[in-house]
Amino acid sequence: METLTAANQLTLVRLLLVPCLVILVVYGYSGWALIVFVVAGVTDVLDGLIARRAGQRTRLGAWLDPMADKLLLVSMFVVLTAPLDMANRLPIWLTLLVFSRDVLIVLTVAVINLAIERRVFYPSRLGKVATLVYIVTCAVVLFFNYLDRPSVVVDAAIYAALAITLASGIHYIVLAVRQI
Repeated sequence: METLTAANQLTLVRLLLVPCLVILVVYGYSGWALIVFVVAGVTDVLDGLIARRAGQRTRLGAWLDPMADKLLLVSMFVVLTAPLDMANRLPIWLTLLVFSRDVLIVLTVAVINLAIERRVFYPSRLGKVATLVYIVTCAVVLFFNYLDRPSVVVDAAIYAALAITLASGIHYIVLAVRQI
C-alpha cells in the first residue's frame, strides 16, 4: 500500500504516543512524559523530512500529520491545565485562548468555503511559529515538572504562547478578510 509510507508510519506512531503521554502525565511520571514528548517531536520532524526528501507526500499524510499535531497539542494543553499534583500547570485562560483561536480559524475557513467560494488556506508562517511556541511551552512545563520545581522560564513560555496566540489569531483574521 503506497499510502503507508515511512513518513505516514511515523505520523501514526506519534498518534499512538498521545494516549501514552497523557497517562504518563496524569500518573505523575514526569520524566517519562518528557521523553515521550521529545520522541513525538522527533517523529514530527522526521516524517516531514522523509515526506519531502524521499518524495513520500501522500493525501493521507496531508490529513494525518496536522491531525496528529493538533491531537498532541490539544491533549498536552488539557492535561497540563488539569488540576493535577504538578509543580507547574498551564493556566486555563491560555488553554481556552489557544482553543478559541483554533476554533475561530476553522469556523472562518468553513464560512468562507460555504458562503463565498471554495478556497484553500495554507498555514501561515506565524501559525507555524505558534505551533512551535506551543510545543516549546509544553516541553518547558514538562521539564520543570520533572525537576519538580516552579520556574520563571515556565511563566515566560506561557506569556510567549499568549503573545503568539494573539498575533497569529489577528493575522489569520486579516488574511480571511483579504480572502473575502
